[in-house]
Amino acid sequence: MRFTKATNYALHTMLALIEASPVKPVGVQQLAEAQGVSPTYLSKILTRLVKAGMVESVSGANGGYRLSRKKGDITFLDIIHAIEGTASLFECDFVHGEECLIQAVMKEAEEKMEHHLKTTKLSDLAVKLTQR
Repeated sequence: MRFTKATNYALHTMLALIEASPVKPVGVQQLAEAQGVSPTYLSKILTRLVKAGMVESVSGANGGYRLSRKKGDITFLDIIHAIEGTASLFECDFVHGEECLIQAVMKEAEEKMEHHLKTTKLSDLAVKLTQR
């Protein structure tokens, strides 16, 4: 199983925003340089996070991005869904009379992974980083 690079950048960007001042927005250039990615590409990712209601864009000379939700309310799954969507990772393409047994196993595994990602908050990582 593999998530796209966009999800990787989104998770790291959200962690940076969680660690940043809740008042002062962080510029896309600063966020992009920290990850070694183009500001144009990161802007597209940030647009998805804005649409998902996790980030807000602040325009102007001192503009940038900041969280629009409480940092303790943002889970890994929220970010992944904002970037990857909510489609199932596995879909059986064969026609079966009853539910496909392989599909059932894959669905159960996905549900367990989603539960873990839904109960793990990015702010928990920020706390661990400050304890280092």
